[in-house]
This record gives sequence, C-alpha cells and structure tokens, in this order.
Amino acid sequence: MVKYFRIFFSFIFLVLLIKNSAAQVSITAQVFAEVISSNTATEVAQLNFGKFSPGISGGKIIISPQGILTSAGTVVPGASQHNAGTFNISGDAAGTFVVTLPDEPVILTEISGSKTMQVIDWVSDPPSGSNITLVEGGTQTVYVGATLVVGNIIDNPSGLYSGTYSITFDYN
Repeated sequence: MVKYFRIFFSFIFLVLLIKNSAAQVSITAQVFAEVISSNTATEVAQLNFGKFSPGISGGKIIISPQGILTSAGTVVPGASQHNAGTFNISGDAAGTFVVTLPDEPVILTEISGSKTMQVIDWVSDPPSGSNITLVEGGTQTVYVGATLVVGNIIDNPSGLYSGTYSITFDYN
C-alpha cells in the first residue's frame, strides 16, 4: 500500500510540476525607437529697415512679414533695399513647430556712436504662437517683420545702426 501511495504522490507531483512548467512561456519580442533630426533654422534674409531720414520729430518704420514698408511721423524712407527677415526651417516631414518672437524691445546701436533705436511689435508669417506644420519634404519658410521706433535727427543722427534678436522655432 505504501508503494501505491508513493506512486500516487509521485504522479501528483509530476502532474503539478508539468502543469506549472507549462504555464510559463518565454518569448523574445522586439522594441523600436526612431530618432528624427531636430529642426534646423537658417537665416536667408536679414530684417532690414533700409535707409531713411528721421525728419524733425521722428516716428516709425514698419516692415510687414511680406516685406511691405510703411512709415509714420516725419520719417521719410529712402530709395534703398529693405526686407523682412526670412528663415528656412527644416525637420521631420510630419513635424510641427511654434515660432516665438522677442517679447521685449530690441535695441539697435549706432555703429560709430552711442545713439540707439528700438525695434518693437514683432510679427511673423506664419503667425507666432500657433502650431505650424512642415510642408511636404519637411520644410517651411517663416517671414518676420517689426516696427522700428525712430527719434528725431538729434536723437538718431546719420549712421548705420545694428543689433541682434532671438527667435525660437520650438519643435513639437
């Protein structure tokens, strides 16, 4: 009888062992990740307010993102080259990005002196703050305009004024 109990318990033990081992299955699975290139931005054309005369009381020169120049006050634009800033953005063809323009005035300083002018009211096309989709091929052109505040001839004498500004193209 003991022999039968041993056989019976051995059989139960084997059944449990087989059952437990059959419940565990190992498999090798795959995992993927794709690294895409980050956006790149290239300045194609510099923002240029051109040549002008400030007149008696100064005023403003406005360049739209489309490159249209207008003036206000006594500022008289000269017959010179002016243009909006132009940037080529490239990246993943299905990607989107947001343009962030300066939110503070940018100062232009006289190259051969210390007089200054402010650049304010930055605008872009496509508009800043909105999701912009890269077009087929993963590219997009962004145009930037702004307003130059000009003082009178004493505040802003003849000369070349320059400065820099930061623009961000934030990839989503």
